[in-house]
Amino acid sequence: MLASSGAAAAIAYLNGGVPHRYTAACRIDGDVLHNVLLHDKQGRIRPEALAAVPMRDSFCQFVLRDAVLCTDDAAADMRLDGHACQGVAICYHGVPVMSSRGELWGTLCHFDTVPIELSDEEFELLQRAARSFPAYLAGT
Repeated sequence: MLASSGAAAAIAYLNGGVPHRYTAACRIDGDVLHNVLLHDKQGRIRPEALAAVPMRDSFCQFVLRDAVLCTDDAAADMRLDGHACQGVAICYHGVPVMSSRGELWGTLCHFDTVPIELSDEEFELLQRAARSFPAYLAGT
């Protein structure tokens, strides 16, 4: 799919297999996380608040630290107590994306404003997609 339709279509495809409202690719730029690709099941334009987020205010920081973050309900997840996004993104499932040079590029994630579980199969697909993305993210 990536080769024939590109990264945006692949993000939409990944989102189609999960109940989550959003699927995103976020690029790290120093202390800021840039949402470069976002698919919203409701077809709305990306909220301005998601365009660029300080790393300290994002759940993606935990993906970078721990190599993955899976939380079905952030409000009940003690690891996230007191975090700025805890009441904003309720569920978050994210994995790192490495550049074609082997450097950390950013994250690929599913998230929503309600508690949602992610099946093992869909999580494995998210991980495989993250490994395939680097060649298609140049310039994003």
